[in-house]
Amino acid sequence: MSAGTPFDWAAVDVAVPRPSGRLPGVSMAGFRQRVPAAVDIAMVAHPSVTLLLDLSEGEGLVYDAHGRHGRGSVAVGLHPGELRAGGRVGECLQIRLEPVAAAAVLGPSAELTGTVASLDDVWGPDAGRAEDRLRAAASWDERFAIAADILGRWLGTRPPVDPEVAHAWRRTLTGRGRVRVERLAEEVGWSRKLLSARFRSQLGITPKRAARLVRFDHAAHLLAAGHPAAGVATESGYADQSHLHREVKAFTGLTPTAVAAAPWLAIDDVAWPASSPTRRPCSGRNPTSVSTLPSLGPPTGRW
Repeated sequence: MSAGTPFDWAAVDVAVPRPSGRLPGVSMAGFRQRVPAAVDIAMVAHPSVTLLLDLSEGEGLVYDAHGRHGRGSVAVGLHPGELRAGGRVGECLQIRLEPVAAAAVLGPSAELTGTVASLDDVWGPDAGRAEDRLRAAASWDERFAIAADILGRWLGTRPPVDPEVAHAWRRTLTGRGRVRVERLAEEVGWSRKLLSARFRSQLGITPKRAARLVRFDHAAHLLAAGHPAAGVATESGYADQSHLHREVKAFTGLTPTAVAAAPWLAIDDVAWPASSPTRRPCSGRNPTSVSTLPSLGPPTGRW
């Protein structure tokens, strides 16, 4: 994964729903380029399953994962490896599903872990119908409401994740990947072996690997915020700067310096401020226009 061509976020409008309009474990942001143009952005691993819904007319979104090219809306699993998204994208809705929410929406995430799949392959005919509804909507406010309705209809249609697994995930996330698996097992009253097996089968990732991903995500955002690598290594719980370098390389194929300049990280505090590990003011590289929309209200169905 390379750093991608320079990308001007000043040419992009970002729309976000108010926190009161969010579904648990789900975050959304809408992106619109004022003048559609060819883009090429390296995506950085995130502790969520990501849905990119292409709402553009014409060529739209293209992606390259593991040398495999695709077009249109896409589902990105945990640990996708090298991933580039681009094309002549006019409008796009990005939905992030925490693994527990992803399991409720998509079923156990194991099949998506480490993969990038067409949304048609994941949702079948429902993907096309969702795109049509979203594309025809008159505003981002309406699009977020439609997305919440679609997600709400799926929630609860699949067996829920074990409470113990959900607790272990929350503790991993809030602990920024620094809570040991043995401690998590003690907290839920399970053996380490049982926790690892259930966690892996339901969330598609082992607790240890989840901790590494969450810790990397925290470090990547600190790097993007301009913190020096040595301080990031200490703050994020790495043994030293070399350890940080190896982990960043393992997750992205990039150096910490290249990850710090990754275009997508530059927008996270705008599009997903609640999930960013550190708040930073918008700098000259990120003078993005932001629209915060009214509350969506409760979803009209179950997902």
